[in-house]
Amino acid sequence: MSFLTVEGLTATYGSSQALFGVDLTMAEGEVTALMGRNGMGKTTTVKAICRMIRSEGKLTLDDVSLHDLPSYKVARRGVGLVPEGRRCFAGLTVRENLTAAARPGAWTLQTVCALFPRLGERENQRAASLSGGEQQMLAIGRALMTNPRLLILDEATEGLAPIIREEIWAAIRKLKAETGVAILLIDKSVKELSSVSDKAVIVEKGRSVWSGSIAELTPEISEKYVGV
Repeated sequence: MSFLTVEGLTATYGSSQALFGVDLTMAEGEVTALMGRNGMGKTTTVKAICRMIRSEGKLTLDDVSLHDLPSYKVARRGVGLVPEGRRCFAGLTVRENLTAAARPGAWTLQTVCALFPRLGERENQRAASLSGGEQQMLAIGRALMTNPRLLILDEATEGLAPIIREEIWAAIRKLKAETGVAILLIDKSVKELSSVSDKAVIVEKGRSVWSGSIAELTPEISEKYVGV
């Protein structure tokens, strides 16, 4: 039985249809790369999973339909989102951002700051005063503080300096190696995605056009559907 099942997913923004049939399955503890060029439906798929947009088709977590749930109840069922653009609470401190939506579990202030020591060093600073990379770490830490079973990272390294990107990829590798959390990754770096993911799903024009193990993702397939 799949942990997350997405079958024939369609979604609309008002009267405009954005998804025309996305299929995706994930097992517990699995890392899946959701790939495709810009504007092909990756973030819309994430919004549908998190119930932030109207959608139809099969969408279940532990065989429970997510269509029947508002977004906050999807979060309570164990879905943690790191949205594109970070979206930290600018006026709150690092500590306040981390504890705002915290739920009981292994992830605490101490464990998050062990994963990202910079957050511990800046615990009492307002989020608005952090660098872009530090805000991204804060967004990831905030999602982990909900103690999710499925962590969704939407462009978690976009626009960051190389040294910060490597810190975040190292954290993702650590999460894979040491926790049982399933991770759905969206990123432009095929190289990094290939180094950490178990499998990939590629979307084009709102449809799934390829899926398979990451070892089966050849340069030709990548160039056809992901390359610029």
